[in-house]
Amino acid sequence: MFNNLSERLDSAIKNLKGQGSITEINVASTIKEIRRALVDADVNYKIAKEFTDRVKDKALGEKVLTAVSPGQLMVKIVKDELADLMGGDAVEVDLTAKPTVILIAGLQGSGKTTFTGKLSHYLKSKKNKKVLMVAADIYRPAAINQIHVLGEQINVDVYSEPENKDAVSIAQHAIDKAKAENYGVVIIDTAGRLAVDEVMMTEVKHIKDAVQPKEILFVVDSMTGQDAVNTAKAFNDRLDFTGVVLTKLDGDTRGGAALTIKYTVNKPIKFVSMGEKLDTLDVFYPDRMAQRILGMGDIISLVERAQDQFDEEQAKKIEKKIRANKFDFDDFKQQLNQIKKMGSIKDLLAMIPGVGKAIKDIDISDDAFKGIEAMIDSMTPEERTNPDIITPSRRKRIAKGAGKDIAEMNAFMKQFDQMRQMMKQMNKFKGMPGLGGLAGGMGGMKMPGGFPPMGGGMK
Repeated sequence: MFNNLSERLDSAIKNLKGQGSITEINVASTIKEIRRALVDADVNYKIAKEFTDRVKDKALGEKVLTAVSPGQLMVKIVKDELADLMGGDAVEVDLTAKPTVILIAGLQGSGKTTFTGKLSHYLKSKKNKKVLMVAADIYRPAAINQIHVLGEQINVDVYSEPENKDAVSIAQHAIDKAKAENYGVVIIDTAGRLAVDEVMMTEVKHIKDAVQPKEILFVVDSMTGQDAVNTAKAFNDRLDFTGVVLTKLDGDTRGGAALTIKYTVNKPIKFVSMGEKLDTLDVFYPDRMAQRILGMGDIISLVERAQDQFDEEQAKKIEKKIRANKFDFDDFKQQLNQIKKMGSIKDLLAMIPGVGKAIKDIDISDDAFKGIEAMIDSMTPEERTNPDIITPSRRKRIAKGAGKDIAEMNAFMKQFDQMRQMMKQMNKFKGMPGLGGLAGGMGGMKMPGGFPPMGGGMK
């Protein structure tokens, strides 16, 4: 995400590297390139100019400390201004009402129904809420089916009336059910159109007036760029929504919507959604996004994702085995599965400072560990629990069973041994167990496609 913008900003700020101070002359070309980068990312020219004017005023008003280069100072100023442009502070959904009614609005194809499922999963798993999803899209039968399928996947109840063509009454009946059966949150998925039209706007306004939602979330496809911002303004004028959700941020987005939607409608971005998996929903943190845009990584979000998958009891067992130098292939595979649950591998690697730039042109499949898992699955239970008994003849058999050649098997065994040694050394420094232990210990584990060892930078 934002790869092109990140490159352009990095290139612009490089103009100041090697300079002893910031002056009107050397900052002018940098500011000009930053403005061009923003406009190319589909940011409105007026907003881009206001942004760069503020950056310039701050840069010329700052004294460069001996320990800080002009380039480093400019990165900090641009990061702070980007964070402010995108809202400054994170704003979560307001769940104080009982039940809390959340109305989902947006154009058809923006990802409203999928987001409804993701938000339900988020509120159930992270906020411990009893959630009721409501199928209020009366025009698209597939939407009703889709929301029922999502409900089954995440074990969340769905309210629908397939024969009823009055979306307002469906929403009202759902809230009656929620009150009677003590649901904490009601999420209403409404109909969308291919473009803003009066019929859609009137219907969703009537639903709003009838159910008085605590939150109205506008879902927008970030890949539509500046059009998304214009659509958000049209919706906000009619609905006065409480927050924005940006979907498809994992796509080839130029970033204009994420950067300027808060500025345009003065409503916070509350969530960002990437991918189709129902656990790929994140609270939007402007400061963290600004860091990622500038190639500074996002270690906080990476740690939070790890903590979501962190099993304390399991971690204690793993730590005990590591300390006794008995970490085996069963443990390793279990930890791999936890890492896979954290989300897209490429997205996770991009959160590590400096790595995002290195992998921007590398295709890293979410099936990247399949070859490793195949080799582990090809082992006998005894071999998995006791790696030291794996002789050359056993390696040959394991490789054949996994569909790999012996060179790959040998390389994997060597890397696994190196990782175990590293884990042993980490114990002396009380290294973090569980996922952290694996991340730190994967220093020798090469990714597919020749990418550098995964552990680099994660220690």
